[in-house]
Formats: sequence, C-alpha cells, structure tokens
Amino acid sequence: MANNKEKLFTEFTAPTTQEWLDKIQVDLKGADFQKRLVWRTNEGFNVQPFYRREDVEKLQTPNSMPGEFPFVRGNKKEDNVWYIRQEINESDAKAANAKALEILNKGIDSLSFRVPREKVSEEYVEQLLEGIHCDIVEVNFSTCKCHSLELAKILTAYFEKKGYDKEKVVGSIEWDPISKMVMAGKDKQSLLATAPALVEAFKDYPHFRCISVNSVALCNSGAYIVQELGYALSWGNEYLQQLVDAGVEPTLAASKIKFNMGVSENYFMEIAKFRAARMLWAQIVKQYEPKCDCACKMCVNAITTTYNMTLFDSHVNLLRSQTETMSAALAGVHSIVVTPFDATYETPNDFSERIARNQQLLLKEECHFDKVVDPSSGSYYIEELTTSLANESWKIFLKVEEEGGFLAATLAGTVQDDINATNEKRHLHAAQRREFILGTNQYPNFTEKSEGKEPVSGCSCGCGSSCEDSPIKAITATRLAADFENLRLATEKAKKQPVAFMVTIGSLVWRQARAQFSCNFLASAGYKVIDNLGFQTVEEGIDAALAAGADVVVLCSSDEEYAEYAVPAFKYLDSRAIFVVAGAPACSEDLKAAGIENFIHVKVNQLETLKDFNAKLGI
Repeated sequence: MANNKEKLFTEFTAPTTQEWLDKIQVDLKGADFQKRLVWRTNEGFNVQPFYRREDVEKLQTPNSMPGEFPFVRGNKKEDNVWYIRQEINESDAKAANAKALEILNKGIDSLSFRVPREKVSEEYVEQLLEGIHCDIVEVNFSTCKCHSLELAKILTAYFEKKGYDKEKVVGSIEWDPISKMVMAGKDKQSLLATAPALVEAFKDYPHFRCISVNSVALCNSGAYIVQELGYALSWGNEYLQQLVDAGVEPTLAASKIKFNMGVSENYFMEIAKFRAARMLWAQIVKQYEPKCDCACKMCVNAITTTYNMTLFDSHVNLLRSQTETMSAALAGVHSIVVTPFDATYETPNDFSERIARNQQLLLKEECHFDKVVDPSSGSYYIEELTTSLANESWKIFLKVEEEGGFLAATLAGTVQDDINATNEKRHLHAAQRREFILGTNQYPNFTEKSEGKEPVSGCSCGCGSSCEDSPIKAITATRLAADFENLRLATEKAKKQPVAFMVTIGSLVWRQARAQFSCNFLASAGYKVIDNLGFQTVEEGIDAALAAGADVVVLCSSDEEYAEYAVPAFKYLDSRAIFVVAGAPACSEDLKAAGIENFIHVKVNQLETLKDFNAKLGI
C-alpha cells in the first residue's frame, strides 16, 4: 500500500514559485499582480496571495517548541487550557458574591471584581469572597489606584487566614496608573512609586500579578494591531525598568506584570499578534538577565473589542466577538473576557452575559480548542504574519524607547496623537465605505428601529469623567459605528421618516445593481427605501415616486442611458423631492450643468452625503 502511494505521488512534479506566478499572471489577463492580489495592510507590510515552504524556511518562529523560550508557540506544553473570565461590576459585596457563586456553576473559572475605593476593607473582602475557593478559581480585582496597595495587603492577609497554598492562588490586581495618563490625560506619576511595594506584597504568590498593561484601551480606541502590540511592549518595559531601577529583582518584577490586550476582528492577524507578543516580550525580559526563562513568559488576558461593536443590528456583535475569541484561544492566551453583545447601549443583562460565557464554553467543550497547543504553528501564512507583525511593532517599540520610554512618550502626547490619528483615519474610511461595518454602513437592516436604545454615555476615553483641562493629551476615540448611529438616531427622531424611491429604468442589469446599492446606501441613515422592477418612462417613475410620498428620488440606470434619462427626470420632478443619480457617469459634468447636484457611488463619502440629505430634509 505504501509503495503504491509513493508511486502515485512521484508522478507529479512540484511546481516552482515562478511557475505559480506565471499561471496567476495568465489568469489575471494582463491585470497588475501587485494591485489586484497583494494585500496592503494597515499594519505597514504587504501580504502575498500565497506562501510556500521556501518562504517559511527562512523564518525563526517555526524552530521554537511550546513552553520553551521565546514562547512564540505558547507558555504550555501539554494543552491549551485558558481561563473563562467574567467581569462583575456590582458594588455591593453581597450582591457581587451572589453573582460570582452563580456564574461559577455556569462555566466561569475566573472572576473579576471591581472594588469601590470607599469600600476597600477587610469586611468587604470577607463578604466578597465568601464561599469562593481562591486556590481553585482565578480571582482578579480592580480599585482606585490610590487604594491598590491597601487592597493588596488585605487580600494577602485573607489568603493567609484561609491557609491557601501560595502556589495555587492565581489572580491579579489591575494597577496601571499610566492608563489614566494615556486615556484620560490625568497626571498620575506620583502613584508610580507604589509599584515596588505592590510587588513586595505578592512576592510569595508566584501566580498572582499586580502590575497591569491595559493596551486593550488602545484597541478599543481604534489602534491598528501593530500599534497596540508595539505600545504594549513599551508600556510593559516601562514598568519593568522602573521596578528594576527601584531594586526589585528582575525575575520577580517580570513575573508580576500582566497584559490586558484587546482582540479585533482581523482573525489570522490577531492569532499572529499574540504569538509575536510572547516572542518579543520574552526577548525584552531576557535583557534584564532573570534567573530563569520562566520569568520571560507573557501573561495575557484577552478582551474582545468594543470598537467595532454596533447599536443597530446588535446581534452581529456575537459574530464579531466569536471570531475574536477564536483568535485569542487558538493563540494560547492565559484568559479571555468576551464582551456581551449589548454592552454598547445598556448594562449587560443575564441573557447577554450567558451568551458571552457560552461563546467560550462552545470553543472548549465542543470545538476542543483547549486540547491542542498552537495549532497554527507551521502555517506558512500565520508564521509570515507573526514575523511581519513582530518586525513592525518592534520599530514602534524602538521609536518609543528613543523618545525616553513609554512614560516620556505619554507625557509628550506622541502615543495619544498616533492613536487619535488612526481613529480619525478609520472613521474617515468608514464614512467612505472603505472599511465596512456590517449592519451599519453596509447591508443595514432596512426595517430596524432603535426601540429606545441609546449609546452608552460617558467620557469616550473610559476614564469616567471629563477630559477637559487635562494637563496631558488624552485619547478621544469613539466606536467606529458611532457616527452612522447618531445619524440614524437623528433620522428616527424626525417628524417623518424620509422615503427614498428608486426610479429604475433602462438596462436591467445596471438598474438592479444600482438600486440595490442605493437602497443599502440610504437605509444606513434610517430612510425607508422603496425599490421597483422598472418603469417605461421617467415620467411614470416620478409620478409613482411622488404618489409614494418620496422625499428622495434616485434614478437608477446605466451610465450611457443617463444622458437620455437624467435631465428629463430632473426637470419633471421640478424640485418636489431631492433628485439623485446613482453612479458617476461620463456625462456627469453635463448633468451638473443642467442643475443636478447629487450623485451617489462607491467613491463618495457616504456619511457626509447622508448628513447633507438630512440637512436638506430639515433633520
């Protein structure tokens, strides 16, 4: 059997890369290979349409083994188990405890508590952790940065009182004053001196971390993947350097740092991001000469992003967060938080939190993602992405270091400027439909209403207070869909829902294609769209539009036929509604000379066009 199989395969000659390229060029029929097939990513590098063994053989990443330095293939050797973590935002200790005990019976094995600054006390912690075995369940805490050390001492005393094996206590305190500086522009430099004391408090707890790098805030502000990665590394190095300078032994210092990183919708790129992050962080820590390589392991809590989430068609958020969760799980992170699908417009309820939990349980219990270590290893594509992301993010890391480190760059505002610029660019691309938001600027639900839903209010940086008059620059990002949502909500509040009527005439193929495009385009603002099978004359179409109460009349035909139909239709309408031509025909200048102002096509700014229509309609 083996011999027959060998003979079968020897009959085929493996084509060379050049032969593949020659075949592709033939199929392209003269089109430019670079323009048609090479992906120019936002991350600063190009991605080829295919890779071969010869491409990956020159890379270093495939030479690593799981659980071994530089940990590109993960921190574990035996399995890919991660913690399923849920945030608990109850301020009352008994209520938070009751919720924790409930969800521990529903698949959660990692809890995250927010402790109000005014309630940090032994009594509060006793009530909060009643019945919770902290040597079995991962426990994470956050409180005001000014009270983190006090909370740390209370927690260690509680662990001692319970007699827990220090080796088995897994968790963290989220202490990250630099995040307040980056996101809210608040000067928290005075708090940085607390770090060595925090580390000292937990020095006997090898799996409890107390210094956080919250680069998830950058992800939620629109940062590209390479930006989040590069800045996260520099952010972590800032804390590590400060701890070492304060006299903390490097092995201990590195073992106390935890990264809370975001996960965006770019599936394969996000898998590669976490692999590259572990590899680069290991190299950074190695320079401090720790006692063992285990200190070089990067501990990552991955959180699905809110930046791409939407208020309208919100159940699509489940699809977004599911692929994001898959990326993080396959990449081998320590723990994952799935953001509930309704988080953009309300406090998540029991149903949305249940679904968020089950999204991870599905990957574990039914897809067995926890069984295989680094299943993406050896993939030519992902290995190439890992190396490319590592190279580009390292450039950002070195640039920040040249500026004096992450703290200095934050005080100078260069980090904030970079993220704000990216956010503005992405909002522009969304407005131009160069970046699609399913259900918002692309394929909206024509009949959906907000039903009282409003975007969650508060400072866009997440600081919980006004960023005005801050001594340091702040990141001022909003969700990618926010502009379209505000437009659609404004339309809903109008006295009358605008009606857009498609006057389809001429070429069947062109009129149908342009009517579909126009319906999607205008429904993004909440207009009622009426499509049609076709009219014999423009007069017939205009009469039908006016009979339907149209506020916007869209002429849908072919470029060639617009020269015949557009001007007569425009004149017959006689300003009784907004007249729009779907497309950018060669005769556009002639049509403009005749008084036609409005054209919608793939190259216009959709958001600005819809805002202009709303203004003309008095909305």
